[in-house]
Parts: sequence; C-alpha cells; structure tokens
Amino acid sequence: MLRLDHGFVCHDSQNRDKDIREQLIKTGHVDVMISVANNFFYTKSLPCSLWLFDRGKREDLKDKVLFVDARNYYTIVDRTLNEWNEWQLRNLNAIVWLYRGEGEKYKKLLSDYEAALKEVDMGRDFSGALLTLKDRLKGQQEQAKEEVEKANRRDKKALQAEWDAKIAGTEELIGIANEAVWLYDKFGEGEYCDVPGLCRIATLTEIEEKGWSLTPGAYVGVAAVKTDNVDFSTRMKEIHRELLSLQAESNDLMAAISSNMEEIGV
Repeated sequence: MLRLDHGFVCHDSQNRDKDIREQLIKTGHVDVMISVANNFFYTKSLPCSLWLFDRGKREDLKDKVLFVDARNYYTIVDRTLNEWNEWQLRNLNAIVWLYRGEGEKYKKLLSDYEAALKEVDMGRDFSGALLTLKDRLKGQQEQAKEEVEKANRRDKKALQAEWDAKIAGTEELIGIANEAVWLYDKFGEGEYCDVPGLCRIATLTEIEEKGWSLTPGAYVGVAAVKTDNVDFSTRMKEIHRELLSLQAESNDLMAAISSNMEEIGV
C-alpha cells in the first residue's frame, strides 16, 4: 500500500497559504503528491490530495517532487463510492518505486502479473494476454447462452450458475490484464519516465515558478486523446468530472494544513 505514515490527506489551494507551502517544500521533505478523484471517502465526496513526506530522501531527490494525477484512475464501486483495487494501488506504488530508483520492487510486480495470468501463458505480452482473454470471454458467453437454452428446465439454474462462475473468473483475469497493460505500456521493464496527464518529476525551481503550487494537475499536463473510435458521451462525462474536480480543488479549505504542519515540525 502507499505509505501514509509520513504524509496526510489534505486539500490544496492555489491562492491561499502560499507561504506555508513554500516553507514546507523548502524543507526538502515533500516527496510525492497524488491527486485523488471524487467519492473516495464515505463522508466526503470532494477530491483530495495525498501528501507523502520523506525526511530521509536521497540527496539526488531533495530538490525534486513527484506529482501524480490519479483523478482518472480508479474503480467505480457504486454511484457514490470509488476506490483503487489491489492492482491499481500496486500500479500507483510502482510509479513511486521507479521515481525512487527501487526497480526491484517494480520487477517483482511484473512477475506477480505474470503469475496471476499464468494460465494464459504469454509471459509479459500482457496485451496479447488481454486479447486472448477477451476472446475467451466472448466464447464463454456464447456457449453459455446456447447450452442454457438447450438444457432441461430443471438443469438450467445449475448450468447457468456454473457458467456464471467461469465467466466471472475470466472477467477477473481481464481486469488484471488491463492493469498490467496500463503499467507495462508506460514503463516497460522498469524505467521511470514522465507520462503526460499522469505523472511528472518537478524541480523546486519549477515549483517556485508555479507559485509553490502542490497541485499535480499543474505539472503533469494533459494526456493525448486518441480521436479514432472516440466514445464522445463517455469522454464528455470524463471532462465534466475533471472540471468538477478542478473547481472543487480551487475552493478547497487549507485551514487543516496548519495543524498538520505542527505535527511535522514546520
């Protein structure tokens, strides 16, 4: 899991408490900033930021901060709740590992993906595994429909339950393969790179130029959008969600920061 023993959840503001942010950043302890989408908490629907601190940062990282915009990366639980599933959380950790030079942890995660997808037996060809599983799912769904329709009435329920279990297992593997593709397509065998719309390492000079902002969206930019076969309805919903997040962030209260500053000695 993301280590939060040296960090806290708070709301960032571009126009208030600038001095606090400046003092905090100049300590060299701000390590990673992660933007989180709406509906990650039971009692609050607003987006937030995770602030991760490290008083033992390596010298080569002391004047740098990793910004991660994860507002578009989550699993929908229901209408009012989002979450990171196990693999999504590990993928976010992987970005931090690569930034910190902890490549062995990243390679271990790739091995875990291979193990989870071992029945497809395609090694690190995660895209190929995903296509194979999607074809399997389609075949299972078609076969299930055909067999259940032909089955005796007394056998239909049991047969449907049997196929539902098989289909659910394949859907679970598809979910894992999707996350493997998401990670591997960006970082391959394990070399950090800035990914537009997702993550970027910024220097203290760059942060100062942006008024000591700690909002990841100000640094990571916007991911390139493919225009071929675009589902405009889905994309418009994403844009609307992003606008709501930005609006909420601009109005976030910073009063909670002061008490947290005291806890970390600033």
